[in-house]
Amino acid sequence: MASKGLAQKSIAVIMTVVLFGFHSCKQNSKKETADETAEEEVAMEQSKPDIKLSLAQWSMHKMIFDDGVDPYTFAEKASQWGFEGLEYVSALYYKELQAQDFSEEAMNNWVEKSKAESEKYGLTNLLIMIDGQGDIAVEDETKRKEAVENHYKWVDAAAALGCHSIRVNLNGSKDPEVWIPTSVAGLTQLASYAKGKNINIIVENHGGPSSNAQLLAEVMQKVGMDNCGTLPDFGNFCIKREDGSYYESKCLEEYDRYEGTRELMPYAKGVSAKSYSFDEEGNETRVDYPRIMEIVLESGYSGFVGVEYEGSELSEEEGILATKRLLEKILD
Repeated sequence: MASKGLAQKSIAVIMTVVLFGFHSCKQNSKKETADETAEEEVAMEQSKPDIKLSLAQWSMHKMIFDDGVDPYTFAEKASQWGFEGLEYVSALYYKELQAQDFSEEAMNNWVEKSKAESEKYGLTNLLIMIDGQGDIAVEDETKRKEAVENHYKWVDAAAALGCHSIRVNLNGSKDPEVWIPTSVAGLTQLASYAKGKNINIIVENHGGPSSNAQLLAEVMQKVGMDNCGTLPDFGNFCIKREDGSYYESKCLEEYDRYEGTRELMPYAKGVSAKSYSFDEEGNETRVDYPRIMEIVLESGYSGFVGVEYEGSELSEEEGILATKRLLEKILD
């Protein structure tokens, strides 16, 4: 009987050990799973692209030109809408600046007021988009030099404002054989001046030959300067218009926007997320945003992506916010 009791006790001990071991294994398994999940979440967070959203001031041009909104409220509105960076548009201040003939005093005042507003709302000044200061790819060398030098004051302003770039247009001849060398000449002169100010000269695909991404990439290769690059725009790929203009009339021929973006991203120092209209699910109807953003991210780009709403179906504020939501959805 004693041996029988001893056997029963031994079996009980063995069962306890087995059960304890099973329980411990189960607990360890749970812990390992939890640890693996935590590690995966950390890895996913670390692998997320370092992308922030900025607002291109052109998204507000109707508010400013048509509704009389003060352009100096740019930082305030961008902050209210949840942006972190600012992309200024020179032309939205020309009424004030031209009245003073772009004097040094007028330019300094513009910088001081804009900088104060950006600091007030804790936003980063990124770039200034320059228009109407002359054609820096024009064939006439004297006119080209004059146009380039007209941009110097904006390089100085960008440096004082704390921006990294000014965006320029490469308007000039429509003949690629003429346009490429004149673009290289104009950009080289301007980028050489800007280098001493620690400012980049960036070119947007913005009508004419510049909307042919292959040609613009060739220009970048020929310039070959670290502070000269591109600002790929999701929407400006029209290379031929009905009346031969850069921007106004009906587009007759368009460069493939996805291939074009892919060709420009190696030189990109910014990205312009152009938008026009949205469907009921919040998707952009003219641009495949998931596809084009995949191209941006696959290039290894990190930094700011600028929202630039240019539609008419939604108000500017609604369009800005719709574009921002779509980008956030894709990035998440």
